[in-house]
Amino acid sequence: MLFSYSNSRSLTVQTPAKLNLFLSIDHKRPDGFHDITSLMLSVGIYDTLVFTEEPSSEVELHVVDANPLLSPKAKLQQCIPSGEDNLVVRALRLLQEKTGTHKGIRIQLLKRIPSEAGLGGGSSDAAATLFAANKLWQLGLTLNDLRDLASELGSDIPFFLTESSSAICRGRGEIIESVSIPHCLYFVIVRPSSGLSTADVYRHCRVRTHSENQVDQLVSHLASGQFHSLSSLILNDLQIPAEKLNSEILILKDFFAKQSVLGHMMSGSGTAYFGICHNRAQACQIAARLRSTVKGHIFVVQNRL
Repeated sequence: MLFSYSNSRSLTVQTPAKLNLFLSIDHKRPDGFHDITSLMLSVGIYDTLVFTEEPSSEVELHVVDANPLLSPKAKLQQCIPSGEDNLVVRALRLLQEKTGTHKGIRIQLLKRIPSEAGLGGGSSDAAATLFAANKLWQLGLTLNDLRDLASELGSDIPFFLTESSSAICRGRGEIIESVSIPHCLYFVIVRPSSGLSTADVYRHCRVRTHSENQVDQLVSHLASGQFHSLSSLILNDLQIPAEKLNSEILILKDFFAKQSVLGHMMSGSGTAYFGICHNRAQACQIAARLRSTVKGHIFVVQNRL
């Protein structure tokens, strides 16, 4: 899932965003979290993280906005926690705690994946951090070890530490079943001007009953190229509570309902909304219409095969 290149003291990682084509909220657990079933695909929007080993035990994180016109610096700082609250720093602290290492690291994060969007940017960055620190600090942990640590930090992070670009994730996201989707899918994604807190959306969600094999049907149709049925199989249980918290999602939903896309839905806990397009040309046409009517981040991407 991660692309990296390095020298003896530095490691650069390109880490992707994700879309949820299926997300059901199955149970509320005694610990307050929820069991989920989710089909995640990594897509071609990347954050870049440059990790440099430090001789001291100090941890430094510097975030640079790659889209300053779309997201002013002040707004970016509001969306991305700084210091010890940032998932990247929390991942480092957990790694230090579990392994007993006292080594330091400096991180430069070039942020292209919008925050508070349901695109997994923070989770992807945290996964990259576990991967890179393990390499630079020569800790010798396996990917399975790193996924175990990742599951303590957040539901989406283990997915970014798999070798697959698409997977069904269950439980809190730590039970991962890699799946094959051999076809290229084109998406137009828009993250409107405002975001949503994942915790706020989950607080308003309700457990719903779904067909147990719906996600398997979706994977089967994607694998065989039966795209005509996608609109009836994709699912996001977090969309209804998110719509009540942020009216921009309803505006995007109405916009995409008027386009001849294969399917459309919010990703994760929002607010990013996507349409599955017939081809890249259609995705670019829809993106052009969006740019004339919506303020925010707009991307034309495809899934990683």
